[in-house]
Amino acid sequence: VFTDPFDLCGLIIAKYFSLPSVVFTRGPFCHYLEEGTQCPSPSSCVPRILLGFSDTMTFRERVQNQIFHLEERLFCHYLFKSGLEIASEILETPVTAYDLYSHTSIWLLRTDFVFDYPKPVMPNMVFIGGISCNQGKPLPEFNDFFYAKSFHCGLT
Repeated sequence: VFTDPFDLCGLIIAKYFSLPSVVFTRGPFCHYLEEGTQCPSPSSCVPRILLGFSDTMTFRERVQNQIFHLEERLFCHYLFKSGLEIASEILETPVTAYDLYSHTSIWLLRTDFVFDYPKPVMPNMVFIGGISCNQGKPLPEFNDFFYAKSFHCGLT
């Protein structure tokens, strides 16, 4: 089942029929990417995307990152609550978001590892950067003024 992680329907269907699922996503959403793949992502080292911190955070930024991580956990629990109730009815067993996301076979990440902070990735996480990129602009014309100046200075 080829699915989007924001919509639990595909994940529920894949788990119900015991089918392999492929999730196509830009990046982590509600920490389920890290937990579903069992990929370590300590909040003291890996900044949350919305905060804009670098991987070399000060102590204050690390505390803010941890607080944001806890707030995200509460928000995401509330966001997926109705979907998880439906999943529990369909699968006839209590279901958590971790149960659904850990069933994913392959994670297709629409990013490139060089743009993210250093963190471990699991073998079922595949970087396929460039799928939603804009067409590149052509290179600018050769600047004759720069050439004349560099030739004049002896920098040919």
